[in-house]
Amino acid sequence: MKLFNEIIVVFHLLGMAAIVGGWLAVRHDLKIVPAILWGARVQLLTGLILAGFASMDKEDPPNNAKLGVKLLVALVVVALSESTWAAQKKAVAGAAQAAVASKVNLVGGLAVLNVLIAVLWRSYS
Repeated sequence: MKLFNEIIVVFHLLGMAAIVGGWLAVRHDLKIVPAILWGARVQLLTGLILAGFASMDKEDPPNNAKLGVKLLVALVVVALSESTWAAQKKAVAGAAQAAVASKVNLVGGLAVLNVLIAVLWRSYS
């Protein structure tokens, strides 16, 4: 079971790398690329799996407030990625590109925020 958990952690980190790396790669031509979209999906799925595993640990239960905040941020990242991807497919150009660019920056920024929450939010009790 521990090996499976560690493999899920690897995929979780790869999902984060896809979002942040994709965001950095498109910083001059801001648009959602498949790496960002799939990274967001992988982050959400593996995060849910990891939270489920953590909740089974009776000796060291997870911080549910932290998990709730991270879930909320992850859901916003996935929703923005999916909706921006769909808008890009329909968009002609001009004003639509400005809206896409701001959403792409928001997706990247929220992904970084989720990393900061994961690392810096400790439950000291």
